[in-house]
Amino acid sequence: MRGLRTLCMCLGIVMGMAGSVFAEGFAMNEWSARGLSLAGGMVGRADDPSALAYNAAGITQLPGLQVLGGAAFIAPMGTVVGEFANGRKLTTQTKPATWMAPHAYASYQLNDSFWLGLGVFSRFGLGNSFDGKWFGRYNIYDVGLQTLSAVPTLAYKVNDWLSLAVGVEILYGHLYEGVKIPTALNRAQLLAGSQTGIFLDNDLQAEGHGWGVGINAAAHMRFNEQWSLGLAYKSQITLTMEGDTNFAYQGPNLLINAGKHLPNAYNGSLDGTVQLPDSLTVGLMYKPLDNLSFEVGGAFTRWSTYNALNIYMHSPTAYAAKSQKSFKDGWTVNASVEYLPWDWWALRAGFWYETPVTRESHIDFMMPTNGRRTYTIGTGFKWNDFTVDLAFAHMRVNPCSYHKTDASGILFNPASGNMVNGKTKDVSANIYMFSVGYTF
Repeated sequence: MRGLRTLCMCLGIVMGMAGSVFAEGFAMNEWSARGLSLAGGMVGRADDPSALAYNAAGITQLPGLQVLGGAAFIAPMGTVVGEFANGRKLTTQTKPATWMAPHAYASYQLNDSFWLGLGVFSRFGLGNSFDGKWFGRYNIYDVGLQTLSAVPTLAYKVNDWLSLAVGVEILYGHLYEGVKIPTALNRAQLLAGSQTGIFLDNDLQAEGHGWGVGINAAAHMRFNEQWSLGLAYKSQITLTMEGDTNFAYQGPNLLINAGKHLPNAYNGSLDGTVQLPDSLTVGLMYKPLDNLSFEVGGAFTRWSTYNALNIYMHSPTAYAAKSQKSFKDGWTVNASVEYLPWDWWALRAGFWYETPVTRESHIDFMMPTNGRRTYTIGTGFKWNDFTVDLAFAHMRVNPCSYHKTDASGILFNPASGNMVNGKTKDVSANIYMFSVGYTF
């Protein structure tokens, strides 16, 4: 009971800490420090409580009650370059920021055949922030998607080599966006009720939150002491959101957006949906020695289900912010190694590569990504019933181009002139992570 009370307290802390991160598409796999240092190579291994996120069937390898918790700290950085029809060339860097993604897990053995588990972690998230006066402000200048999933799980040990698991994923999401909208009103004269031909910006803040439900299923096959295979499936989740919109200045006939006149700028409510994709992961582990293991694996994410992000603002504004996405399905491949010089000390390293999922015809500044590769290292320590894991990862994101996009507010810029070419460069992120575990 003491362990369960501790777990509940930890989960409460995690719910309050959930943050947003920088990701290809906006999927995440930073679910434990050990898992990060192994580049996600915990699908075939699946032998600590974070298996509840990577491959829940693996918890049948864990005796008694075990808990694990911690957080990742992600520091993204990057540059966007714009070239305009009037000859201007502008360069903007993302604002310095550190996003946090927490995790907490508990597994409990009921008997020789059944295990219960509860995992809390972030499956999706993104965060980007620019100066409010940057040239891409009519597309976005601030955005964050924060999600937190709670997954109660039942695992069944069929026999000595096969285990199965199923869980219900309850996902909470919070989305906010900041966008500048050009107006034909001078700010000083706006307050007096008169108009000028000077372009100035109105500020639109949109914020919403909601819930979604999905299913997780997994299998773990331990063929012998050397070879293990894991499979894990996470279903689609439809996140239905409600919230509010707020304008810095309210009134009729204020807004001009991408050459289209929007008649009203009034605060009001909004609703929208985000289709979160399903994924299938596989991992094969080879353990030639008791203190040495390797894993290779891959993941397929059906990003093609993410067609659009549409936000509907209700009267009196009555404006639909429609954003075509049409993502491509994505693949991830990974490889990792873990070596224990002594029973109490582990060394780890890994690599993963993700294929691009965005399309240049619809790409925007919300997710300036075009595939990424990540290099990971880490270490772990064990002392009596405690474990401490530390990890570091460096992520490099491939550059992307904006000269073909139809995304709103990118090629049309009343303040700087029409943009004829744009690209990203030097986009990367450093990830620092820790996890602490205890066996009761």
